[in-house]
This record gives sequence, structure tokens and C-alpha cells, in this order.
Amino acid sequence: MTIGFAMCGSFCTFHQVFPVMEELAKTYRLIPVFSPAAYSTDTRFGTAQSHIRRAAEICGTDPLSTIAQVEPIGPKKLLDALVIAPCTGNTLAKLSHSIADTSVTMAAKSHLRNSRPVLVAVSTNDALAGAAENIGKLLSRKNYYFVPFGQDDSLGKPTSMVADFSKIPAALEAALSGEQLQPILL
Repeated sequence: MTIGFAMCGSFCTFHQVFPVMEELAKTYRLIPVFSPAAYSTDTRFGTAQSHIRRAAEICGTDPLSTIAQVEPIGPKKLLDALVIAPCTGNTLAKLSHSIADTSVTMAAKSHLRNSRPVLVAVSTNDALAGAAENIGKLLSRKNYYFVPFGQDDSLGKPTSMVADFSKIPAALEAALSGEQLQPILL
């Protein structure tokens, strides 16, 4: 099976996401996809080039990073599933409104034309605020599945929620079977 593994700009979670990517690469062929932010932004959590290099080493191929590169995903039926981890509030909003103006949102749109699963691993500071409506919209849509998520710092960031990235493999298996891993909220 071939799995797309899309990363958005929640840089503080990359250290949790890469080990899961490594685990999945033992079982699946992975095609990495980076959002524009993930592909070009240097942060205190590492340089864009170091993240690109790490994904390429794990997956055996450079990340796709442009709309033109990801558009063939659907027409060529390149993926059995698409994992978006981490999925930022910005990307959640675009997905919930069918906006395909980045490599990650276009990968999802293109992939969904084949009625195959998209697994979303939330990482956003406003999940219990502005992003809540978008999460709700995606939960009700066919072929969208979520990695279980919960509050990551209820006192310091009361509206922030992050997926339990260690549950991606189990959530992916469930999504490939057309099921939502439960419970969704931790």
C-alpha cells in the first residue's frame, strides 16, 4: 500500500511526527508532502532543510511541495490513504471549505476524488475556538477520519488540542477499513 504523509507547519510537533513516519515506513510505501510553511520555514524547532532531509531519508523520496506535484495523486490513483500530520487550524479551515490552494489541501482534494481515506491529526491552538466548527465539518464528511486528540495544555492554552500521534498507525488501519478509531476525544 502507498500512503501519502502530509506535514503542515505545526513545527513544535515534528519531533513526535517523524518517529511515526519511520514506523509507518516499515509497513507502507510513503510519499511525503510538505505544506509551503513546512517546506520553507526555519524555526527554533529546526530548519526547513533538515525536516525535508529527514522526510526524504525516511520515505526514500523528496517531499512533494507544489500544487503541480500533488495534483496527479487523484487522477493516477497514487495513494491508498493520505495522512495529514500535523494538521494545522489553517489547513483544517481550508479542507472544511474545500479550498485547495496549497500542496497539502490539493493533495487531499485530488485524493478524495477516489473515495479513499484522509486521516487528520489535529494540532492547533484554537481547536476549541475558531477551528472547532471546521473540525465538526470534517467529522461529518465521508472519507475524513481523525487521529484521537485532546487538550495539550489546558491551563496555559485552554483552546489548544493536539492529536496523540502515537495512535496514527491504529487510526490509519481503521480508516483503511472505513472506520473511525474511537474515542476521538481523549
